[in-house]
Amino acid sequence: MEPDPRMTADQPETLKVASYNIRKAVGADRRHNPERIMRVLAETGADIAVLQEADRRLGERPSALPAGLVEAAGWQVVPVATSRSGIGWHGNAILVSPRIDIIRGARLKLPMLEPRGAVLADLAISGQPLRIIGAHLDLSGLWRPRQIRALGQHVDGQDEVVPTLITGDFNEWRSLPAGFQHLARHFEHIKPGPSFPARWPVAHLDRMFASPELTVEDAAVHRSALAASASDHLPIWAKLKLPPFPKPGDA
Repeated sequence: MEPDPRMTADQPETLKVASYNIRKAVGADRRHNPERIMRVLAETGADIAVLQEADRRLGERPSALPAGLVEAAGWQVVPVATSRSGIGWHGNAILVSPRIDIIRGARLKLPMLEPRGAVLADLAISGQPLRIIGAHLDLSGLWRPRQIRALGQHVDGQDEVVPTLITGDFNEWRSLPAGFQHLARHFEHIKPGPSFPARWPVAHLDRMFASPELTVEDAAVHRSALAASASDHLPIWAKLKLPPFPKPGDA
């Protein structure tokens, strides 16, 4: 991903990224209500929404959020689905605002006991590159460390350095278990706060890891009456500043 030569060093971009396990749009009332999820996303004010449990598990794994509803709300869907009726892979999906250009979407395989995986989006914001990786890790403590290592190895294996945010539902109740330490040595570990269960949150299941090129200006759990009823998780978010590009001609 080459930087846009029109950008200069004094023009860093700032944006808000949210991560949200939407539990297939089934709320505390056990009703499937995708409109409610879309209203919560609007409340967050996010430019990028990384979703978990965004697809149903049966058949072609259709989206829990109707495509027309997503489009009407002004979101673009990063292309990672394997079926026409889905928006994600293994429930992981990434939505972006119209001001963001989608360069590509990709599916990342993870070692697994349950059907798990991660998705990747290479994006450009006013020409500035950003990579987002969304994941939903295993419930088993035996597999989570392997999965987080696989994510770290994927980042380490890239030829070019791109500002990267890894986020999702890590299903981890402990602060920083051994399997997470390799990633945390190279990335800033962001725990915005307890996000599960939504009505009485006590667990930091939802987290973010930001590469050194990103400046984390703020991070929090989005709390509202609507969010407490829409899913069993609350959304988390971080406000990020992208690194400035070198001016044309700089070494």
